[in-house]
Amino acid sequence: MTVDEVMAELVAMNDPKMRAVNEKHGDDHGVNLTALRALAKRLKTQHELAQQLWSTDDTAAKLLALLICRPKSFDRDQLDTMLRQSRTPKVHDWLVNYVVKKNPHAEELRTAWFTDPDPVVASAGWALTTDRVAKKPENLDLEALLDLIEKHMKTAPDRLQWAMNHCLAYIGISHPDYRPRALDIGERLQVLKDYPTPPGCTSPFAPTWITEMVRRQS
Repeated sequence: MTVDEVMAELVAMNDPKMRAVNEKHGDDHGVNLTALRALAKRLKTQHELAQQLWSTDDTAAKLLALLICRPKSFDRDQLDTMLRQSRTPKVHDWLVNYVVKKNPHAEELRTAWFTDPDPVVASAGWALTTDRVAKKPENLDLEALLDLIEKHMKTAPDRLQWAMNHCLAYIGISHPDYRPRALDIGERLQVLKDYPTPPGCTSPFAPTWITEMVRRQS
């Protein structure tokens, strides 16, 4: 399929009601993500097409591009540019989780983004750090991470605050020695304590999240 043909399919998939819901969360598209994944499965991996779709700057096209690209084929500078072009939360999230984490430059980008002055870029660095906290914590200074969270999370912009809160929770969940301090920080800062949580779901409030996940593990 050509770019024009794919874009025509995406236009046909657009649902104005779904777009209105997504826009409340900062995502400017109306495509059902299950249908988008089905289209990606049909297209399979097509890295060149993915790059062409990304360049359209259309959110649905970017999401599709992230599903059909070849993550290891991007160089460091390409990924850095793509992150800064990720205007919407869903594109940002998928880029980090589906592409950057699978790329050989992930650790280099993690350390660069972690201290970036742009809080949205920094949130990607924190997301990659959380992945390491959970899966590969060797050589991470967890105490220093908790120091930063304690000092900055309360006043951080929303997306950065969300990423820092995830890191706090995973330190508490994955590392028993640091769990008491993680719980204490969460209780004192009260970040996301009142976040609306659907019935049956776990609250993102770190003390609740940590306690529930530890209970499930035991």
